[in-house]
This record gives sequence, structure tokens and C-alpha cells, in this order.
Amino acid sequence: GIDFTDDPLLQGRNFSYLDTQLKRLGGPNFTQIPINAPRGCPVNTYQQDGHMQRSNRAGRVNYEPNGWGVGPREDPLRGYVSFAQPVDGPKTKLRPESFADHYSQARQFYISQTVTEQAHIQKALVFELSKCRERGIRLGMVAHLRNIDEDLADAVATGLGEAQLPAAAVAARPTRMDLAPSPALSILRKSPDSFQGRVLGVMCSDGASSTMLGGLAAAALAEGARIKLICPTIHGIVDDGGLLHPADEILSAGKSVLFDAVAVLLGPNDAEAIARLPAAQDFLRDAHAHCKFIGVLGADALIVASGMEGKGDDGHFELTEAEDAQAFLQACRGLRYWPREAALPT
Repeated sequence: GIDFTDDPLLQGRNFSYLDTQLKRLGGPNFTQIPINAPRGCPVNTYQQDGHMQRSNRAGRVNYEPNGWGVGPREDPLRGYVSFAQPVDGPKTKLRPESFADHYSQARQFYISQTVTEQAHIQKALVFELSKCRERGIRLGMVAHLRNIDEDLADAVATGLGEAQLPAAAVAARPTRMDLAPSPALSILRKSPDSFQGRVLGVMCSDGASSTMLGGLAAAALAEGARIKLICPTIHGIVDDGGLLHPADEILSAGKSVLFDAVAVLLGPNDAEAIARLPAAQDFLRDAHAHCKFIGVLGADALIVASGMEGKGDDGHFELTEAEDAQAFLQACRGLRYWPREAALPT
């Protein structure tokens, strides 16, 4: 078996972990949940009834020792026994010297991010600090950020409307500048170049191109992904070949933020009417704002109505031929078209 180490932090946390499991999962049977249970080694306990009970053990015995003399008993010879480790030396309360370094790990994390991720961190700090009404506290946080990265501190101060940076906070230990960036700390640098397991949301209307609908479905299947159709009604749409396609979502509920990439395929007779729908305009605007890859066919009126005219970029695809569907899905492997973010208003 594996026992707990003598680490004092772990020993203290053991109390908290048990309390957390009991409160989070609502009862003592959390060890029976499959993800928590050992495989190939059943655990025999007297626990009976209660929330999340899975074994449904029969019988009257639910404690040990018991008057019936039945039930599993711990094996004194083969049962688990903690290792009797000898302990020698003084027990002290101290804080390791390394605890005084408050900034080096934060700096290494920040400089390990891509430019896009650094911008997200800057905006997140501005967002959270904007909730604080005390200017002195906001400035105090910026003072700490100066010990992590000057550009980070400057961006956050600017976002908070501060014309000047405060003096850097006094550091108990100087920030280490010799820690090299670690690619393992960046999500974007580790993101898979694959659209496998993802979902393409296709907003469509009656008269949509059957060729392109089929092309997107085939390209998604080749990528190991799937598509969902977002239609004006749950009944679905009839393509230009007369085939009915049931809807997966209605337009008012199938928001573009729910999908990894989106396409808009509108029939010529419905394009103007769809363009006037606020939900359709939001679908396209939100996809653009969240840097999704976007494929369009027959959506010129919607592009104008949603204010997207002239805002196309390499993350936007005009879908006119079957080969375009394949190229579009291959581009979607990048999951987001991050260069667009720099051009978006903050």
C-alpha cells in the first residue's frame, strides 16, 4: 500500500480533503464512485445505505465488531500496516527561505506565455481589479506586478486608467531573472493541431447548398469532428436539393459561442429575412469577437446587417466549392484565429 508522508502540509490537508469530499459529494460513500474506487481490488466495508451507495450489500450487519460474528474482518497478518519509521531530531516551526521569493515563479509563468495569452492575463487583471473600488489597493497590486514584468504592470495600469506607474513593491527577495521560459506552461503552445472531437456549428436556412452541407459533413467526419445544424425552427431546413435536414438547435438557442468553429449557409430566398434577425446577427458577431474560424456562403446581407462588412481576415472563409470545405476544416485545427484579437476594440 501507499501511506501518507510526514509532510506537515499534507498531514494538515488530510483533514480538509475528507471534509471536502463529504460536503462536495454529500455523503460518506464517495470512495465507491468509479473514478475514486480501486480497480481489481474490491474494498469490503460495513457501509450500508446512504447517498451514492453502490454496493447495496444485503444483511443486518453494518458495524464491527457485531453480535452476529459475521462480515469482513481485517487480516492481522496480510492487512495493511503503516511502516514504523523512526523519527529523530528537533521539531521546529519555520518558514523556508524560499517562501520569501514571491515573484520569480509568477515571472517565469508570465514570460512563458504566448503574446495572446499574455494579453489575456493583462485583461483578466484589469477586469478583476476594476471591481475593487479602492484606488490604493489597485495601485498596490500594480506595484507588485512591477516585480514580475514591467510590460505587464504597464498594461494593467493603462487599463485601469493610471497615467503613471507606482513604485515597485519592496521585495523580500529579488525576482530571479535567470529562469528561462518554459513552453510547458503555455496552453496555446501545447494545443493539439487537430479538430478531432470538436463541433462545427452550421447556421443554415431553407435553400442552403446541399453540396456545401455535404462537403462540410464529410470534411468534419474526416477530421474526427461532427457538425450541428442551427436553424430558424427546430423542424429544420430543406436544402436546394429538396432534402430535409432536422435542426440540432434553433437559432435563438444555438449561440456561436457553444461551438469550436462556425459556418453560415443561407439560401437565396431567405438570406434577406435571416439577415434581419438579431439572433443571426449576434451569431456572426459573437463568432468574430471570440476569434472563431468562420465559413460563409450566401451570407452577404447578414455580413452587412451585423456590421461585419470589411472585417474579414484569414480566419474567414468564402465557401464556394467542395474543396473549400476541406480547407476550412483543416484551418479549424487551430481552434481560434488569434491574430484577429489584436484588431478588436478593447
